[in-house]
Amino acid sequence: MARVLRMPGLSASDTTGVLAEWLVAEAATFADADALATIETDKALVDVEAEGGGVVLKTLVPPGSQVDVGAPIAVLADPGEEVADLDALLQELGVADTAVPVVAERRDVPDTDPGSGSPVPEPGPVTTPSVVEPAETNGRVFASPLARKMAREAGIPVEEITGTGPRHRVLRRDVEAAMASRTPASSSPAPAPASPPEPATSGSSYEDVPHTRLRRTVAERLAASKQQAPHFYVRATIRAERLLALRAELNAALAAEDAAPVSVNDLVVKAVAVAHARVPEMNVTWGEDAVRRWQVADVAVAVATDRGLVTPVVRDVGSRPVTAVAADVRELAGRAREGRLRQDDLEGGSITVSNLGMFGVEEFAAIINPPHAAILAVGAVRDEPVVEDGAVVPGRVMSLTLSVDHRPVDGVVAARWLAVLTEVLERPVRLLA
Repeated sequence: MARVLRMPGLSASDTTGVLAEWLVAEAATFADADALATIETDKALVDVEAEGGGVVLKTLVPPGSQVDVGAPIAVLADPGEEVADLDALLQELGVADTAVPVVAERRDVPDTDPGSGSPVPEPGPVTTPSVVEPAETNGRVFASPLARKMAREAGIPVEEITGTGPRHRVLRRDVEAAMASRTPASSSPAPAPASPPEPATSGSSYEDVPHTRLRRTVAERLAASKQQAPHFYVRATIRAERLLALRAELNAALAAEDAAPVSVNDLVVKAVAVAHARVPEMNVTWGEDAVRRWQVADVAVAVATDRGLVTPVVRDVGSRPVTAVAADVRELAGRAREGRLRQDDLEGGSITVSNLGMFGVEEFAAIINPPHAAILAVGAVRDEPVVEDGAVVPGRVMSLTLSVDHRPVDGVVAARWLAVLTEVLERPVRLLA
């Protein structure tokens, strides 16, 4: 029986979503649990899976459109179902003459053309079953974020790909077609332009990079965190020799088994869970009516992506071995950079670990990721002289800065927690228990 597919709400706070890409074309069949479309939320790209097999009779919303949650986006039919009069069916389902409530063109498309300053023409109202005509693009190339990422990784300039989406937008299928048709010879560098570009004038000495949904959301949430959560900071510098020795020993054993290595950050994430178990007053989040104390240690890990910062959550870190935690961190970070996190990957936890040590940053203070009660900023391991038994000796140290929300956590609790974390990292054999 024919049915309407509606824009899903992926979290309780969602009112709109961006239909990033259709993964099944009109008239194509699909099986149960097949991905029909990709929806872009504030922090992730999420595939909408089919509930049972069928066929896509009609797509009602073009890729790249921001649509109200609950609005119709497609009409589906059962496997083998024949529809003699599609227009009559659309009328019967109430989606033939009603304009699809598209909120706006996606935010990664600027409102003006950078070269001319002229407004990019707005698409007309999208109605079903009319076809969306491509609009004038003033020479710009529109592409979905996924398509741009795939083209960049394949070394194919997106300008050389023919887009089949609305306004000639380049979609994933277009990049895949370009990759399939390209020969090794075509990947040679393009010839140099015949004449040098004109020097920049005062009116073109900068570039406006439009906000992505993720970048805008991160900015709003962290600005609200800094304004609403009274931050205070506690700092410690730990001796890292034993931690590094344990990591080296673990990785030697893992290499012998052809297994993936463990990072210093993985050990820190595990140590955070141990500290939460010993100081449970830190494993909390602030609510309007109560402080919620969590029974297990779910720890978020900050991951930088092309679209912005995301913080996927590693579940029940305290009860799992370091190697399992490391595997989860790798898997979540990989899906984060591919834009394939699920909404539930980003929910929960009471603390975030943010590590800039790989960039040589010695020390920094991070802004708390709401609704978490704290965020731990981890600096680089560095060589410094230290005092040991009254003598100055060479040492390897690492700085930690804990940003804490003073509403659910008092200073003495944070100090106790950081002392436990320091002890665990300096005697890291406990991480293997």
